[in-house]
Amino acid sequence: MASRRRRPPRVALLIETTRTYTRELLAGVRRYVAAHGPWSCFIELRALESGPPPWLKNWDGDGILTRTFTQEMADVITATGLPAVELRATFLKSALPFVGMDNRLIGQMVAEHFFDRGYRNFAAYSLHTERFFEERVQNFVTAVEMRSGSCSLLPEPISDRAADWEKGQARLMAWLSALPKPVGIFAANDQLGVRVLDACQRAGIPVPEEVAVVGAENEETLCAFANPPLTSVRFDGATVGFAAAELLARLMRGGARPKGETLFPPKGIVVRASSDEFVINDRLVAHAARMIRENAAGGLNVDDLCRTLNASRSTLDRRMKAAINRTPKEEILRVRFREVERLLRETDLTIEAIAEQTGFAYSHYLQAAFKSEYGRTPGEFRTKKAL
Repeated sequence: MASRRRRPPRVALLIETTRTYTRELLAGVRRYVAAHGPWSCFIELRALESGPPPWLKNWDGDGILTRTFTQEMADVITATGLPAVELRATFLKSALPFVGMDNRLIGQMVAEHFFDRGYRNFAAYSLHTERFFEERVQNFVTAVEMRSGSCSLLPEPISDRAADWEKGQARLMAWLSALPKPVGIFAANDQLGVRVLDACQRAGIPVPEEVAVVGAENEETLCAFANPPLTSVRFDGATVGFAAAELLARLMRGGARPKGETLFPPKGIVVRASSDEFVINDRLVAHAARMIRENAAGGLNVDDLCRTLNASRSTLDRRMKAAINRTPKEEILRVRFREVERLLRETDLTIEAIAEQTGFAYSHYLQAAFKSEYGRTPGEFRTKKAL
């Protein structure tokens, strides 16, 4: 007599789908299920603030993967008595095993990023509303202090409610204006990083010449929307999701819970224009670098730069080479190529349109210069990045 086919585990994925990191978590879960499943998964489009689904209280499933936002949701999940794994570290009362990113390494990585670029003034911005925000900031402060630096913190948290936006931005502008410059600022997540950049723009504070900003989570929509684009710590959501699914599978088989949290290092820092500079103490060079950043894509050339700065080409060449190890021409090309890379990654614009938007007179000039710099054509670069 043929054996009965075993029913696949029924798993609820209570994970918001609105963020880059959480979509990567789901991709990691999917990779585990593809290799070790099948699972019967409940999944829905969710926002972070979504409450527990009404059916969860009486559900007779087998396991839960959750990012828990409210105490109500934590209590409902606990009351089910089902094996569950938490993917969002919070201050909520919950005994679920946690799998996530290592906030200690995040803070260290950002501090090293700033130190390597010559920064010696530091600040951090957080809402102080979540455990992981506080851990990230405190570990950043610790890493700075271990290298004999000091870090300024916003004296009182600023509300993230929309109604308080203008009042909060005014306070942020006042704080930023008073900081010693140049300063490297760590924002506990990308949303806060965007707020810092907006406040800098309103206050007329040059970024990154006087204020460099790094966020966390690499939320791509926010990072690209910011002006200038926001540097951010890239999380490893796929690895976290795979490990969480692996742990849940063990718990559903009756296995022992881990003794502590399961933490993974970030994948690195995605450097964008908000921190893609070194500290420049030469005021002439700092002014030149800012002009290049703002005008290179509009066709700025070295003669234009020298004329505006009232400096000879030889003087500007010598001082820029001494300060940033690049000539004005090399710096103009670097800034143009950075924008070319972004457009190749993020748009379907033709090479002709990209050349026009990045200061190259003709597309074949861009093609030749890009291949000389990168060893491949823009089209080949775009194809590889899309894989």
